[in-house]
Amino acid sequence: MTQEAEPERRDFHHPYTPYDIQETFMSTVYQVLEEGKVGILESPTGTGKSLSLICGSLTWLRDQKRRTFEGGLDWGPNVSDEPEWIITQAKARKRREMLRHREEMEERLSKIRAQEKALKVKYIEGDQSFKKRKTGVDDAKEGEDEEQFVLEDYDSGDEYGGGKKGDGMYSAATLELMEKLGMGPNMLKQEDEEVEDEVKIFYCSRTHSQLTQFINELRRIKLPAAIASNEADQGVQIEDLKHLTLGSRKNLCINPKVNKLNSVTAINDRCAELQKSGTSQEQKCQFLPNKENRPLVNDFRDHALASLRDIEDMASLGKTINICPYYASRAAIRPAEILTLPYPLLLQKSAREALGISLKGHVIIIDEAHNLMDAIASIHGIEVSLRQLKTARAQLGIYLQKFRNRLKGKNRIYVTQVVRVIGSLVGYLESRIPLQQADGVVSDKELLAGKNVDQINLFKLLRYLQESKIARKVEGYLIHKETSEFLALASKSKNQKPSQPKPASSTPVLHHIASLLSALTNPSAEGRLFFAKPQPPSEPDLITLKYMLLDPSAHFQEIVSQAKAVVLAGGTMSPFSDYTSHLFPYLPSPSITTLSCGHVIPPSNLIAWNLSRGPTGKEFEFTFRHRGNTGMVDELGLALLNICSIVADGVVVFFPSYNHISSIVAQWSSPPVSNNSNPNPNAATATNTIYHRLAAKKPIFTEKKDLSSDAVLAEYAHAIDTHKGGLLLSVVGGKMSEGINFSDALGRCVLIVGLPFPNINTAEWKAKLEYIENSTITRLSASSQCQSSPPSPSSSLPKQPMTPEEIKHKAKAEARAYYENACMRAVNQSIGRAIRHKGDYAAIVMVDLRYQKENIRNKLPGWIQGGLVEGSGERKFGALMGGLGAFFRGRV
Repeated sequence: MTQEAEPERRDFHHPYTPYDIQETFMSTVYQVLEEGKVGILESPTGTGKSLSLICGSLTWLRDQKRRTFEGGLDWGPNVSDEPEWIITQAKARKRREMLRHREEMEERLSKIRAQEKALKVKYIEGDQSFKKRKTGVDDAKEGEDEEQFVLEDYDSGDEYGGGKKGDGMYSAATLELMEKLGMGPNMLKQEDEEVEDEVKIFYCSRTHSQLTQFINELRRIKLPAAIASNEADQGVQIEDLKHLTLGSRKNLCINPKVNKLNSVTAINDRCAELQKSGTSQEQKCQFLPNKENRPLVNDFRDHALASLRDIEDMASLGKTINICPYYASRAAIRPAEILTLPYPLLLQKSAREALGISLKGHVIIIDEAHNLMDAIASIHGIEVSLRQLKTARAQLGIYLQKFRNRLKGKNRIYVTQVVRVIGSLVGYLESRIPLQQADGVVSDKELLAGKNVDQINLFKLLRYLQESKIARKVEGYLIHKETSEFLALASKSKNQKPSQPKPASSTPVLHHIASLLSALTNPSAEGRLFFAKPQPPSEPDLITLKYMLLDPSAHFQEIVSQAKAVVLAGGTMSPFSDYTSHLFPYLPSPSITTLSCGHVIPPSNLIAWNLSRGPTGKEFEFTFRHRGNTGMVDELGLALLNICSIVADGVVVFFPSYNHISSIVAQWSSPPVSNNSNPNPNAATATNTIYHRLAAKKPIFTEKKDLSSDAVLAEYAHAIDTHKGGLLLSVVGGKMSEGINFSDALGRCVLIVGLPFPNINTAEWKAKLEYIENSTITRLSASSQCQSSPPSPSSSLPKQPMTPEEIKHKAKAEARAYYENACMRAVNQSIGRAIRHKGDYAAIVMVDLRYQKENIRNKLPGWIQGGLVEGSGERKFGALMGGLGAFFRGRV
């Protein structure tokens, strides 16, 4: 549902004079939150989207808090026999009490801000008293012996799912112990219950660096207090935002014995180990919050809320106060107004539970949401290679050889089952994969058919893998063994130094297998298993087994059902149909608000062109079938030569793939073939190639798949800065198509060559499109049955139900639209790299005659469609040259 009514105009406390589109965006955000809807909002990069999100949502939040406060004083209809003056006095007393609690907190935060400001002044003035504070932890290597790698006796308790619902990684006994130590989800519960859990905003983006940028924008905002001390100050008194940023242990751990480990899993497991009852007091984590250091937790809470801090600031604060910021930050969740956190901490239920946060009744804002469905699929997907499976089997063999006689009861049973499961997976990949197929769908029944694995209860085995910490035990022992052998050899060898053991991988192999087993326990309709061979064929051990989530809506629905409102925002959210049909298929249309904003630039700062033919009239159609057309590739090179003659500074060209770039550069680098029977021997030289002629116009830079883009970007920017200009060859969906800023001279012209459709012949895409067709048929069939039921006397006549043939046709069209949307979302993301602020200007050229098709053109963002020259796809190449000349003429 696209917003139609004119939004109500209000003061959103924007730090600058907002543009009209910013007013519309803020009003729409406010309306979505007020009505408790789902909003899918698009505003191009450079239009102040982040500030608009902040102002719209926080203005609503302060208004909501004000209404809630006033409503809390309203006792409803006076049904008692008490005189009116008694009720009035009771309300006044309640108001004073609520204000007192709020003023006490604001006073504490105000004092902290003053102290921090004074310390900052001292630091700037060079006060020598500022020295790095020691954390009091000896960073020396811990003494290790083999005893620590022995598995503890395992008692699964209620093997059919005992323990607390959703506990995930911890047994009931461990959770009980954690609660006693003040570490569980209910840690600091008594104190938290004294703080009312008011409505708050959870702001989520992909990375902590993006969240830091958002926090910098928060610093610009000044909002009136939700509740003023007296009515005269209502709406005038400024109150600082209470913000909290959340992170994982990897980001926030301050114990050098733990944060030195090289993976999230290792850090999480080691943290849990240091809290066990069997751990000696000297080895336990001294930074963990408990009843004794409660004042430090309160101090951390107040400092965290007093200033707008990013994730690095939070870690530094924990070191300063000598309290764990990962656990202590939970005390600041309830009084916070806005919390920032990266995708995984919001999208994973286990991560939310580990942080002790509830989304019920709160607002969720997900920025950069164009890749949200991919992010959900990635979090719940897993890929394991045959080499990793063999490594895991070998590691378990070494471990069992050492500790077999010390494993008792359930440990021996479950470790044997793990070995059998791995053996079945290895056997399938080695002997049951079709030789001629590059990829294909895997049946979970066939996958686990070997070695009587089908008799194993995967739910119980998965729980064992999670609770026993066997992955860390096995990997830890192997590292210990290799290190010991290295030291022994080094002490004996005088002349030749032995090679050092390789560092451990970031994640233990057994964790990948546990994730795969977890995927196998999911409903089969949600996802599929695939095998894939490396292309071109190489080592057999590189064949992979992959689980891909096909339906992200089921995992996201829990978040939507709990939240008061959800906003998905991004610079390139078009086309919207993917979200409405595949992420929110269960929501009625009135529950969803969509908005696509224009750009802040004037129309004269953009020219968009559909180029269908080149200088000699050859048509451009870069389908997979035509990619070997050398004449068309040469025609593209000639077109670029002409464009580079007119466009100053930077020209960025996006191709569908890295292989496509390589083949085109190879073709451009080939000497031209002469038609003369007696050619000039000097004609067919490297200096006469299209590539050399392009390089004479502008230095050429090429994005590489296996290399970092930083060096290429730096060289490209240097060429632009030194007025040489530059031609950058990049890939749609590659490193430079997202998050890179080609503003101003870096991107005066952006060309999109062809349409980057995914390979529809892969097993994964076949399964995805088949799933969409089948789910659409199921949905439409159910709807059609409802329409065919007799209407009630008071209702209007139902619509004519769809026939089975119409339903199948509609389902195929739905799958085709999803496939096209995947292509066009990547195109739109690349196009969005060019114009980044109000004064910017650029030309956008879409090189392929298929851009003339209405179904393709309609999937472009509104601001691109508005700048698209009418009928450009039917015009000759000379018209583009004239249009570009007029567009750039006279511009500085």
